[in-house]
Amino acid sequence: MADDSASPSPSSASPLQHHREALKSSVRNTAASRRREQAIAIGKERREALIRAKRVCRASISGSDEAEMEEGDMVVDEEKACLEAKTAHAVEELKSALSIQGKGVQKKKIEALRDLRRLLSQPEVPLVDTAIKAGAVPLLVQYLSFGSSDEQLLEAAWCLTNIAAGEPEETKSLLPALPLLIAHLGEKSSTLVAEQCAWAIGNVAGEGAELRSTLLAQGALRPLTRLMFSSKGSTARTAAWAMSNLIKGPDPKAANELITIDGVLNAIIASLEKEDEELATEVAWVVVYLSALSDRGISLIVRSSVPQLLIGRLFSSENLQLLIPVLRGLGNLIAADDYMVDSVLTVGNNIIGLIKCLKSDNRVLRKVCFPLLVQLYLESSWALSNIAAGSFEHKKLIFASEATPVLIRLVTSVQFDIRREAAYTLGNLCVVPTGNCELPKIIVEHLVAIVDGGALPGFIHLVRSADVDTAGLGLQFLELVMRGYPNKQGPKLVEMEDGIEAMERFQFHENEQMRNMANGLVDEYFGEDYGLDE
Repeated sequence: MADDSASPSPSSASPLQHHREALKSSVRNTAASRRREQAIAIGKERREALIRAKRVCRASISGSDEAEMEEGDMVVDEEKACLEAKTAHAVEELKSALSIQGKGVQKKKIEALRDLRRLLSQPEVPLVDTAIKAGAVPLLVQYLSFGSSDEQLLEAAWCLTNIAAGEPEETKSLLPALPLLIAHLGEKSSTLVAEQCAWAIGNVAGEGAELRSTLLAQGALRPLTRLMFSSKGSTARTAAWAMSNLIKGPDPKAANELITIDGVLNAIIASLEKEDEELATEVAWVVVYLSALSDRGISLIVRSSVPQLLIGRLFSSENLQLLIPVLRGLGNLIAADDYMVDSVLTVGNNIIGLIKCLKSDNRVLRKVCFPLLVQLYLESSWALSNIAAGSFEHKKLIFASEATPVLIRLVTSVQFDIRREAAYTLGNLCVVPTGNCELPKIIVEHLVAIVDGGALPGFIHLVRSADVDTAGLGLQFLELVMRGYPNKQGPKLVEMEDGIEAMERFQFHENEQMRNMANGLVDEYFGEDYGLDE
């Protein structure tokens, strides 16, 4: 990995020397910290983050139609007050069933649990708070006691699952239930009961770091790992989803602990090898967090078959929910390990999968794809002062693909954040670092094709951005054009697109680095001698 300590500071660098470092930072950004930041920020970038974090269980995990038929019995337009009264009554029935003995007591317990579960499962009126205030949680803990029937355990865990899907304080009310929920993940529990308990634990883990720490301290990690080996698809999926919630950070302790568990890597590989795309999606999120938070995890994963399995999914799948974590995981691995650059690029048509994502209409997918493209062909070239042998070949491979015209279109026509990532990618396609403090060497063929393809107006638009980093990126590209376009035509091209006016807005800018950079470019390329040699 690159050592950025040798980089000149803004105060010591010349106005133009920092171009190289800014292009470099688009990929590096101190790889480990960037991976951790991305792991924490993933939910903010995905509209369905809350769905991933917590899930209400509305249908039976047994695969029967029983739950659907029961829900048809619910009168969904009942008034809130009536439903709340029913919920309070259902909790009283739970309490009553625990106090009676004799024939029919088990049936009464199941009926009481089922009534409460139906109420908690209906989506129209939130009833979790009502159930908690009526005292449901300590009663449900008693229903989870060892020796109870599987049907009772399943219904109790189902109720707790949906309570855990509520508001933060409602989720925290499950603290007394956690030891038994974790205990029922064990080998002595039926698969259905273990799966439902895993679901409840996943909801609790999705609430926040404090509850994740509690679950880890109580030993939830290892039994969840065991469930990932389940031959029942829904059980393996639920376990993997709960696992991803449990290790998502920001504390790397869980990820570091998970990778030390015997067989966990085999479980990940086995899951990715199956045709089940839902399972692959959940396991891919486990890979995302492992690769973002655990250096040991990265080391083991990159030398396993996991990267190639992810690449295979990238190439073959059209499933957006799967492609996003696949791209995230590959991006983390490439940012952390130079070995991965060749690993990704040397397998046939892997780049086609990335181009497919770039062409997608989905904003999140395209945005996730850009950093991966940047990392693919730049990671090794920025890693050391001596340029890695294959770095220029990587650039040529990307440049010759369909990616370049797609990127040119995107840098001029899409949302700000995607346009910026496209600009980073195109800019870095045009340069090879020199390994010292000199300006990077320009790949003229790439620069000419990108400028002639229509990208220059997009970069000048970035210069006008209120975001200083983005404006700096635009200025860097203008410097490349003015310095490297053949026959000294670069300044004229920039002038024709009103680039001088864009740069002059920094003449008295408060940011000294940007002011020096812009003024230096104007003085160098549009000084007194400009146009005299025409």
